[in-house]
Amino acid sequence: MEKIGNMAGSFGRVAETYDRVRPGPAPAAVDWLIPAGCGTAVDLAAGTGLFTRALLGRVPDITAVEPDGRMRAVLAQRTGGVRMLDGRGEAIPLPDASADGVFVSTAWHWLDPALAIPEIARVLRDGGRLGVIWTSRDRADDWVAELDLLRLPAVPGEAGEPRTADQVREDLDRHHSVTLPPDAPFGRAEAASFTFTRMMEVDDVIDWLATNSAFITAPPARREAGLARCRAALLAQATGGSRVEMPLRSWCWRADRLPRVTERSK
Repeated sequence: MEKIGNMAGSFGRVAETYDRVRPGPAPAAVDWLIPAGCGTAVDLAAGTGLFTRALLGRVPDITAVEPDGRMRAVLAQRTGGVRMLDGRGEAIPLPDASADGVFVSTAWHWLDPALAIPEIARVLRDGGRLGVIWTSRDRADDWVAELDLLRLPAVPGEAGEPRTADQVREDLDRHHSVTLPPDAPFGRAEAASFTFTRMMEVDDVIDWLATNSAFITAPPARREAGLARCRAALLAQATGGSRVEMPLRSWCWRADRLPRVTERSK
């Protein structure tokens, strides 16, 4: 758990780059996640506010909860009209039944579900929505999956038996999933995904790859070697020498909070 905590806390070192080069969610994905009539939303583990900003104009009352002060500083600089709080998914600084939606963007794997799920259920109103989303490169194209394969030798502990693009996709399927305990007070769980593309400078893609937690914490020589391999692969795909059309996908999962059981309803 200590290693996970160190990796989760590594993003603050690259907060400004993280916000500049990582893609926001597909608009259709945000629309799919937000329940009808959502008046109060919480972006949990909000980071620099990529998903927070996607909520603007869709939800009138937004609270961003983020434990890393460096990430919150970028969020405050680049995101207006939202309340920002220091907090974690396992200890949300909000009252019971105070939100219509709680959303977690590209951070579910950093939470402890045994603690975070009851906390999210506490904060949600009856019928409120838990929405989880991951937005990243769409590895359906082999050349995009290859970027993961090229950078793996630069990550301590991940060099070993060569992997394939299909194994990268299988790992992502497991990564982009939510498993609730049997007693979790949620129902109507559904999943969907939404594809889109973004023209990006090769330098920006490299900067994005470098915001991966394993790369941030890797020894500099291994990190630079992995990024050099990725740069060569990207340049082979580039149009006009410096830009690539990057396939992207937002993987989404949602479920609704079941009604609370009161003494009267037992």
